[in-house]
Amino acid sequence: MQAPVTLPLPDAAATEALAATLAARARRGDSLLLEGPMGAGKSTFARAFLRAAAGDPGLEVPSPTFTLVQGYDLPIGPAFHFDLWRLDGPADLAELGWDEAREGIVLVEWPDRLGDLRPDDALTLALAPGATDDSRVAMLTGWPDRLAGLP
Repeated sequence: MQAPVTLPLPDAAATEALAATLAARARRGDSLLLEGPMGAGKSTFARAFLRAAAGDPGLEVPSPTFTLVQGYDLPIGPAFHFDLWRLDGPADLAELGWDEAREGIVLVEWPDRLGDLRPDDALTLALAPGATDDSRVAMLTGWPDRLAGLP
């Protein structure tokens, strides 16, 4: 089993830089599972990832907290940002278009709600608060062939 990669993220700019690096390494069919407590930076990461993947730093990336999923047409193909906070489990994912979304790139906040639908080949990014209000610690597991050289 692959050892996790742990990275200190001293500020939001470091989180955004990590997101841009991972966006450059993402491929169709990828899943990024964003774990961490409320306020850990999951939405900040997702927003930065989608903007970097789109090549548009001004791309509007609303939180899917109420819509549950937002779709994006990226140069690499379609991407979907899921926020599963309000779901009880995987039963509602079919009506959100989960199977179709998996053909593109999916970013999932609160992936514990995926249950058995959690992709085995996903990149899991666990974010935790750091020593200061603005800092975070990221622990990445998955994508064993694509995490080399991360700062």
